[in-house]
Amino acid sequence: MNSSFAAERLLFTPATPSADAIPTIFAFPNEYSVGITSLGYQVVWATLASRTDLQVSRLFTDLHEPLPAQPELLGFSLSWELDYSNVLSLLEALDIPIRATERSSQHPLVFGGGPVLTANPEPFADFFDLILLGDGENLLGDFIAAYQQVRGSDRPSQLRHLAKVPGIYVPSLYEVSYLSEEGAIASIQPMESDIPAQVEKQTYRGNTLSASTVVTEKAAWENIYMVEVVRSCPEMCRFCLASYLTLPFRTASLEGSLIPAIERGLKVTDRLGLLGASVTQHPEFEALLDHLNQPQYDSVRLSLASVRTNTVTPKLAETLVKHDTRSITIAVESGSDRLRQVINKKLTNDEIIQAAIHAKAGGLSALKLYGMAGIPGEEPDDLDQTVEMLRAVKRAAPGLRLTFGCSTFVPKSHTPFQWFGVNSQAEKRLKLLQKQLRPQGIDFRPESYSWSVIQALISRGDRRLSKLLELARHYGDSLGSYRRAFKQLKGQLPDLDFYVHENWSTEQVLPWSHLHGALPQSTLLKHLDSAMEHFPVASAKDVQIADAELAVAQP
Repeated sequence: MNSSFAAERLLFTPATPSADAIPTIFAFPNEYSVGITSLGYQVVWATLASRTDLQVSRLFTDLHEPLPAQPELLGFSLSWELDYSNVLSLLEALDIPIRATERSSQHPLVFGGGPVLTANPEPFADFFDLILLGDGENLLGDFIAAYQQVRGSDRPSQLRHLAKVPGIYVPSLYEVSYLSEEGAIASIQPMESDIPAQVEKQTYRGNTLSASTVVTEKAAWENIYMVEVVRSCPEMCRFCLASYLTLPFRTASLEGSLIPAIERGLKVTDRLGLLGASVTQHPEFEALLDHLNQPQYDSVRLSLASVRTNTVTPKLAETLVKHDTRSITIAVESGSDRLRQVINKKLTNDEIIQAAIHAKAGGLSALKLYGMAGIPGEEPDDLDQTVEMLRAVKRAAPGLRLTFGCSTFVPKSHTPFQWFGVNSQAEKRLKLLQKQLRPQGIDFRPESYSWSVIQALISRGDRRLSKLLELARHYGDSLGSYRRAFKQLKGQLPDLDFYVHENWSTEQVLPWSHLHGALPQSTLLKHLDSAMEHFPVASAKDVQIADAELAVAQP
């Protein structure tokens, strides 16, 4: 056995497969150390490996368990957009055609899931036979049960049957038509009358959330045991996929789920990670801190996902310091009150400053703030206010190491800001912030603007991108590779600006219009209107012009 697999300590008991178990490969399109640190991958693998009707082998880019000669199912968990190129490489290594239309009954059904595919599967739709939209808790069982019913059937019959299961999306059974080769989408229709016109994302509504199923020193976070404290986020910042796509906000039961899960994990390791988009908003978070502050947990190293500003108390800081954590991360987005109203960030500069004071008082040595450039409706003055806010934090908590991580706004599907493009001034604005902050002794860490452009391309992409993604991979996966691929495919799809920078009309058909997220489009539009009430007049006009232009372009 490979030494990486030998180092694993399992927190579940894999089942002994039955004689007629379905040979299955479950892959993570990256190295083992990255894949095994993904809580989603761990939990789905354990769920599959606990069934007697499946024989499951894991596959990573650098190692794998013994693989079946004739797999019937091949699954991918996709957590990062650019890992698509590893999906294609792994398919090639297994001698499976990368396009679903070229596969025959000798090939496994290739399925995918995870946050990237649930958000917008369309750029990758041609590579997958089926995609599982939403939470695995209910979906996986329904998928395997439905596959068992048609296991011996021909491939088209299998796909038609699976497409009727709630949350299972079979892209080949939907036809996308366009206003023109280089225009927006005209319609997305099922090819047969008994295939659902809308695929509903599946939402698990229980109060037992995920926890690690394996602990290993070979993980990117060595020997960490992860517990999901909350799922989704009640704040609903208008750009935020982690909130909008995964609604409603769910919390793990403290006595029924969280504490028992923590006890299980701490039998095999002393490193604990509390996960969730808004961990400190668990209604019993104080009680959880009290539990972890008991003497028997003194040696436990605690890691915490990003926390909400007004939950940073001296008690939280002291608990983290006691458990070997020296810094805390807060997403503030901007130092401008108006811009925070635009994005629905319920937060004041005074609260940010108070959080820094509490962090220092509790013994933390570093504070990391996250912000964004190019937020819709942003003006140069908003950036000045961000710089001033950071200076004020520095003055209020001298000696606290201050880091400001800053990304570019990227539109995400199923959010009120899905209609906005990336601000083409964002790169200049990142440089401006860098120029003003570095002399202040603030560690400024901008995210790559080029990567934000590619992220936006994929997050707003439609099916025409599959050829482009193949070409870009062939050319080497840099921003230049994508530009070169666009040049080669000119006339066959819209240009980069259409996908990345243009504001889209609220009237147009979106690539994911047939895939239902947590909220209906009418609600997203109401939230968009609320945001635009705080826009400068000129920016609001731009969006109205985009709507008017599309109305003229409609046939």
